[in-house]
Amino acid sequence: MKRKNKYPEYTDKDWAKLASILSDETIEENDLLTRFRADDGFDTIKNWKEIKKMNNDKEIDVDKAWNKLFNRLHENGLVETPATVVKSLNYSTLLRVAAGILVLISLSTAAYLIFNRYIENSRIVVSTEMNQKNLQVTLPDGSIVYLNRNTSISYNKNSGKAEREVTLTGEAFFDITPDPQKPFVVDAGEANVIVKGTSFNVISSNSGEAVEVYVQTGRVVLSDNSGNKSIELDPGFIGTMKNNLPSKVLNNDPNYLAWNTGRLVYDGQTLETVFNDLKKVYNMDIIADDPEILLKTWTSPIDNQPQETIIRLICASFNLNFTKVEDTYHLSAIK
Repeated sequence: MKRKNKYPEYTDKDWAKLASILSDETIEENDLLTRFRADDGFDTIKNWKEIKKMNNDKEIDVDKAWNKLFNRLHENGLVETPATVVKSLNYSTLLRVAAGILVLISLSTAAYLIFNRYIENSRIVVSTEMNQKNLQVTLPDGSIVYLNRNTSISYNKNSGKAEREVTLTGEAFFDITPDPQKPFVVDAGEANVIVKGTSFNVISSNSGEAVEVYVQTGRVVLSDNSGNKSIELDPGFIGTMKNNLPSKVLNNDPNYLAWNTGRLVYDGQTLETVFNDLKKVYNMDIIADDPEILLKTWTSPIDNQPQETIIRLICASFNLNFTKVEDTYHLSAIK
């Protein structure tokens, strides 16, 4: 199909002459050029000329480009021979080899970054602050975790498909869905806690110096990171891993899990013990103005009651007054 001529008033001879004029370094005015300047085609051809001129100005210095590339490879230890020695070799071959090396480096770097970004994005992190506790988290396999204050866990969003593992810093109570084929592992820093289906409490100190595990139901294995030293824990036992040395004792504290249940029980414990428990469980700061107050004993349970209700109950029992300064309760004897 014949293309329609946009400028029928110009003959082939005119076009040839225009090409000759425009290809020259200086464009002299003449009737044909003056007439063609009035058409929009002039700007297009002029742009072609400018582009051609730019390309001509940027001639590639192959020697310089090769030496620069080879020196960079040599500085990074990718080649051992200085650039000046191989200069006599075939540049085309060397450039192809160098380009291949750079492509491999780029692909390796990209793959590393993508893989790490994928790993980072595939993990879910859940954290609590000082004023939070009993945050419930349901893992992909159906297991439930309760987080105490200042605690964080991270786990793979696909946890349960190939493996079941969480990383813990702080304190948490685990109620694990049984799966004999896929043990559940808690990475607590200093040690690993391995179970198949049970409920237990783990304390992983922020300093990473020790890990403590209390077993409520089932059986738990507490192991150092190498797997060389481990102990099995039955219900009611507390296991500790410190300095890669495992140990266990029978728990005799009825309020060990009170941070999770909210229930404290006492049978003649001193108020000093009660106040320490209230700090851990209810985040209450209590100061006795008279040390004698701390020696009084308490026998009533405290079960998920508001802070002020607890303080009023204690004061009524021992004829005490209280004042609250910011977040701290001050107790004094009524005179």
